[in-house]
Amino acid sequence: MRKKLQQTIKPLLKSLLALGLVLTLALSHADGALAARSGGRIGGGSFRVPSSRTYTPRTYSPPGGGGYYPGGGFGGGFGFPFLLPFWGIGGGFGGLFSILIFFAIANFLLQTFRRVSGGETPEADYTSNSPVSVTRLQVGLLAQARELQNELNHIAETADTNTPEGRAEVLQEASLALLRHPEYFVYAGGGTQQASLNSAESQFNRLSLAERSKFSEETISNVNNQLRGALAKDALPPAGELDNPTRLFTEGPGEYIIVTLLAATLGKFEIPTAINSADDLRQALRQIGSIPSEKLLAIEVLWTPQAENDTLTSDDVLANYPDLRLV
Repeated sequence: MRKKLQQTIKPLLKSLLALGLVLTLALSHADGALAARSGGRIGGGSFRVPSSRTYTPRTYSPPGGGGYYPGGGFGGGFGFPFLLPFWGIGGGFGGLFSILIFFAIANFLLQTFRRVSGGETPEADYTSNSPVSVTRLQVGLLAQARELQNELNHIAETADTNTPEGRAEVLQEASLALLRHPEYFVYAGGGTQQASLNSAESQFNRLSLAERSKFSEETISNVNNQLRGALAKDALPPAGELDNPTRLFTEGPGEYIIVTLLAATLGKFEIPTAINSADDLRQALRQIGSIPSEKLLAIEVLWTPQAENDTLTSDDVLANYPDLRLV
């Protein structure tokens, strides 16, 4: 009797197990489809010191049509006028020239002193062991800040991400766009990691890949002036919304926009590790948005959702951004 019962139960258990596996796979694919998120990306830069930053000595030429040119002469082309003031040849003209030379040397020394005291050092001082700060700042906003997405889309479409000045402007404009929407601030997080110049690129790339992996698709991207992807108006809504047209015109509770700012900076730079209030967040945004172009090695601005009708729920935020804190 027991043997017969076992023979009856075993096929039933196998069928239930197979059914359970099928349901698990089906539900996991459905969850993945519903969790699909569009993302935007703006970035660029290089961890090699640009040649334009290499220090080269400067020679001074006195103002005016004439002047001393090393090896070339003065004014009309005399080859030895530099000696005139010291030999006393030329009378008053030689004395005036000596005064000009004195002021030129004084001005050169003054400018050199200002550069050194102001922290401007020749790029030749940077080596593979030079310090680099890799900073990440994340902001979570309520989904009602839809105009923020349009501003970021516009920056992506028009930004020059191939020059240090253009990248600094991207960081500044993205920070300003966030600062203009303080009423929607909900979450924030960030911090700075220190690295040497030869290892900073891998650290920066790890942070970038971690954020990009949270997108199902980068629907707009401008990296090193390569604009790719669909614009917001062309992107499809996420799965589930096509079957519910009314969903396109409403915003459910607990929906958010997450923006991430990444910056690799030469030298020491740091934002607060703990951002506990909207004031702390505003201060951090001002700091990262004011980094000068000559200090920036690389930047990235990433945000999700990018598509206008896409959504990010509170469950998505808890699952993908556990380090964020309420502000």
